[in-house]
Amino acid sequence: MSKSVLIYNALCLPDIDIEHLIQGRIISVIPQKLLMGSGQAFALFPADLNSQEVLIKCWARCQGCQIIDKTGPLDILAQLTMREPDFFRQILEKRPHFFLAHLRVYYLDTFVKVKTFPNIEQKLGKFIPLDDIYTSENQPVLDDYVFLQRQKRLENRQPPLHPQIEKLDSLLSSLMKSSPEFPVYQQLQQEIREFLGWSNVKQKGTVNSDLDWIKTISFLGDRSIELEERKSNYQAGTDFENICRRGLEFLGFRVENSYKGGVGGLDLYCSDPFPLVCECKSGKSIPDRAVEELDRIAKRHLQENYLQAVRLIIGPGGPTKQLQQSLIRSAKISKTSIIKAMTLQKLVQLKATYPGAVNLLELKEYLEPGQIDDGIDEYIEKVEKQIKIRSHLVRLVKEYLRNSGLEFAMVGNLHGVYFGTPSSVPLKLEEMHEILIELSSPLTGYLGKKRGTDWRTDQFYYLRDLIVLGDN
Repeated sequence: MSKSVLIYNALCLPDIDIEHLIQGRIISVIPQKLLMGSGQAFALFPADLNSQEVLIKCWARCQGCQIIDKTGPLDILAQLTMREPDFFRQILEKRPHFFLAHLRVYYLDTFVKVKTFPNIEQKLGKFIPLDDIYTSENQPVLDDYVFLQRQKRLENRQPPLHPQIEKLDSLLSSLMKSSPEFPVYQQLQQEIREFLGWSNVKQKGTVNSDLDWIKTISFLGDRSIELEERKSNYQAGTDFENICRRGLEFLGFRVENSYKGGVGGLDLYCSDPFPLVCECKSGKSIPDRAVEELDRIAKRHLQENYLQAVRLIIGPGGPTKQLQQSLIRSAKISKTSIIKAMTLQKLVQLKATYPGAVNLLELKEYLEPGQIDDGIDEYIEKVEKQIKIRSHLVRLVKEYLRNSGLEFAMVGNLHGVYFGTPSSVPLKLEEMHEILIELSSPLTGYLGKKRGTDWRTDQFYYLRDLIVLGDN
């Protein structure tokens, strides 16, 4: 637990600067006076000209202060600070230099609402007094490594690593203002900002309320048992079938509608990435006839394609005694797999937590005849183990670069360090390189890569953590 931090004053800044600091897009501001970078803590006060009250959300420590004059290139500085070069040129026309303070920004534990000051625009870049605020360092906007990497580029006026992707982020901001009805823009922007290392807060312990339905898969299965015991009707079974459909679609199956329809219809038919017919069996037990019925209905609907299809029964209840006795014989003849609703929920939750984790063609290998919940649990455990290896390698790159002071690491360096870390799973050099390439893909964005003359000289650098559920 971080020690308590006392805040008693604030640096007054334009609203847009504070917004960019909170987003992690910038790490510097222009104060009126030279800040010594002594680690003094202060709040960031938004100069809202149209409000009598403002909400203070964050505080900062000054980690350094540059004196900027006309001798250095202003175009790169503009890229690093989200300004136009002309903005700095206009300042330098009026004075020989200005100050650029490097700020390590944190969220306040509790946001504070305060009254604004008269003529607040005259306070820009200056400190103003506040009533004492006690907070902590528990919520940094950027983690240590990313901040130091960004500060080093600012000090040396090195251009951003991904200027085109930063432009895409700005374009998405404009699209979100003009078309707020498209949530895909917000999701894409969040992924871009995580890739760029702009946002450290939110990654761990994040709850996506849009995915709360996942938790109802098992619940609706159990509900169908309860309602059956009360001799209730058909609706519970329909609700369970609908949630199973949604779960399979979320996993990546293409669920067709043309085979559905009343008595004699298939509950669910998935045409891609492989044919799968599914019976959603509500109630407290799965009867012996369920396998025969699915077999018969699938054969009638799919005809010549029937033999290529995987057959699956999803039910909250267990098989009856009769089905248990004939499960091996009957299921093997019809190649029917049986899973519980909770097993489907576990698979969908895995996909929600790690979007690229569930490979349906790999999963198909686990859809063997009979009750296969243990086999699916084994698949989930295997995937989680692979994710932990990747998370471990991301941390390894981050810590190796931090400890060595280097900007890049090659696979040979990392392989030597890897086996000195606890709980490391044996990896050959080539296997490690393959995983590093995967982690540095633009579609994952946990590491960056500079291509070498061959695979052994490829250079990798850290971008963002791969958070594993349950990590501290």
